[in-house]
Amino acid sequence: MKKNLNLNCFKVIIEKIADGIYMFNKSKLLKITSLSVLGFCFGLGLAWSLILTKSKISQSNGVGGFETAKGPEFTENLEPLIDAVESDTAIDNSLITYQTYRVKSGDMIGFIADEFNVTQDTLISVNNIRQTRLIQVGQYLKIPSMPGIIYTVKKDGETPATIAEKYEVNAEKCALVNSIQTDTSLTAGASLFVPDAELDWVTRQEINGDLFHKPLHQRYWLSSYYGWRNSPFDASKRTFHGGIDMAAPSGTPIYAALDGRVIATGTNTVYGNYVIIQHHSGYKTLYGHMSKITCKQGNFVYTNTIIGKVGSTGMSTGPHLHFTVYKNNKSMNPLLLLN
Repeated sequence: MKKNLNLNCFKVIIEKIADGIYMFNKSKLLKITSLSVLGFCFGLGLAWSLILTKSKISQSNGVGGFETAKGPEFTENLEPLIDAVESDTAIDNSLITYQTYRVKSGDMIGFIADEFNVTQDTLISVNNIRQTRLIQVGQYLKIPSMPGIIYTVKKDGETPATIAEKYEVNAEKCALVNSIQTDTSLTAGASLFVPDAELDWVTRQEINGDLFHKPLHQRYWLSSYYGWRNSPFDASKRTFHGGIDMAAPSGTPIYAALDGRVIATGTNTVYGNYVIIQHHSGYKTLYGHMSKITCKQGNFVYTNTIIGKVGSTGMSTGPHLHFTVYKNNKSMNPLLLLN
């Protein structure tokens, strides 16, 4: 009985506390609501006051009338401005500038050209590169702001117009880049930048080392390189070797390294059985120590034409092909020209 009484008392106390909390929260909610309404009214009054003040200021300082959403009508004439912009742009794009680039490990001419939005021909010509395979890490290259090549005037009287015609490029742009007129007469030896021009394919192939095919299509090994060496017949003497020696089994087929016409075949004490082929652009090739010659003077041969067989005729220590490349009757290192 006593226990139930205590529970009833406890329930009454809890109910009283709950009623108190409810009344407190109710009064607090009313207070917050009242303050919010008062704040809104105050803000509204302040805004209205500012509007009236601005209206009075406008009336005292000037007014307008008859304004419409359409706005005023006028004739739009942008032609002079457009002409000026186009003219300035043309001049900016035509004036050539240069920057310097230092070659890093792994760089190739093609990658550098792509990075600066010019052509390989541009970098080759502007920097007078004779062999792209020989560019060095740390070497500095001049990079022009547009693609093109450096042209050296061949004879007096050439003009930007005639040079542009030769390379099939714009004569006006060529003249503008070089700050001269299209009909300016140039003297032999003068140089100018020809925008958008390209090297002829022979020059490009030569510089990239892709002009000639290997005359031996089967396996071989280089038994002697181009340049000075100890004589294979007298070790006490140094002699200049004008080609490369490609050692291979006797009877291995020899092919023309480039299309051309056979201008000589014969035998002598040094080269044994030999063939000489005339190519374009002042190039000739010599093939020596053949065991057999399979072409005749006057024949036009191609890179898939067999002109002879490897042997050991003439001054030779074993079966091999002696291969020489001449440019305007001067020997060149074949390894820089073979693809």
